Amino acid sequence: MKLFDVYPINPIEIVKGNGSYVYDANGQEYLDLYGGHAVISIGHSHPHYIQRITDQLNTLGFYSNSVEIPLQQQLAELLGNISGKKDYQLFLCNSGAEANENALKLASFYNGRKKVIAFKGAFHGRTSLAVSATDNPKIIAPVNETDHVIFLPFNDEEALEQAFAEQGETISSVIIEGIQGVGGIRVANHRFLQKIRDLTTAYDVIFIADSVQCGYGRSGKFYSHDHAGIQADIYSMAKGMGNGFPIGAISISPKIKPWFGELGTTFGGNHLACAAALAVLETMEKEQLIENAAQMGDYLIQELKGFDHIKEIRGEGLMIGIELPEELNQVKKELLFKNHIFTGEAKPNVIRLLPALNVGKKEADRFLEALEERIKGF
Repeated sequence: MKLFDVYPINPIEIVKGNGSYVYDANGQEYLDLYGGHAVISIGHSHPHYIQRITDQLNTLGFYSNSVEIPLQQQLAELLGNISGKKDYQLFLCNSGAEANENALKLASFYNGRKKVIAFKGAFHGRTSLAVSATDNPKIIAPVNETDHVIFLPFNDEEALEQAFAEQGETISSVIIEGIQGVGGIRVANHRFLQKIRDLTTAYDVIFIADSVQCGYGRSGKFYSHDHAGIQADIYSMAKGMGNGFPIGAISISPKIKPWFGELGTTFGGNHLACAAALAVLETMEKEQLIENAAQMGDYLIQELKGFDHIKEIRGEGLMIGIELPEELNQVKKELLFKNHIFTGEAKPNVIRLLPALNVGKKEADRFLEALEERIKGF
């Protein structure tokens, strides 16, 4: 049997990781400033993370949600404390797409409506309604096509107000990334998020803050939407939540009341996933990683502003986009194969930085020196 060929793959086999570094089968070291799509939040092979999962696996790896799992409540309490959403409710699942599916479904159950407002450049997942709310027709299969989703321009208050004026009574939810990831590290401005909050409140619409990539401390606050000083009704999360162990969740406003069978999952909230997620939050708290994300992000952004030949620098904290001119479209590839630094990309020519939240100045300077080397003489 062959693998289903849907991924463009770099000819590199990573066999080991430690902190912000990974190593290939030939022993070559790479600086990892991408963390597998913002998944590695506390660094590769963090000792507390390894110990937490090992201890749990030696006790019990899995049982279903038909029994009490105290780890789930421990996770909910710690997440509530660190995120500042103590009165919210937690539903655990397995991925970001699943988190957004459940958020959209829950919103529709809440107000009985069908319409969803999403935004140009959005990426919310690859399943069912999540992919229908994603601004990429190429990955929306015919079976996923729906007229329930309204796409509006990102950061356009006037278009948002008009949509609510015309269709407000039919809108179930508004879903928005605080910082668009796949869309090119585009930050939702504070006034726009505040306008969404005002309108969703006025029309009893559910505000879904997609925090799958931009959440979990990456922006320098727990949820990137927090920068705008607003409270969403549902926060979806995944990627950095388990530092590589598959886990997702939605944090749900107390105004939304649950009933038996409303949502469900087989693997969500299993013992190992909860142990991994607890290890992440415990490490974030002990090592003050949200503060580090803010400080290191500020440092990188300020240093990058001094570079020539960069069209634009966008982002907050350790979610940074470096837009380069077309003539420099090989820089990401050269950083990987010549400087041995993993970065991400967004089309057409944006380098995405999504390092572990405990990345240090040494790693930041190594990247800055390599980037300068790649673009000098242009």
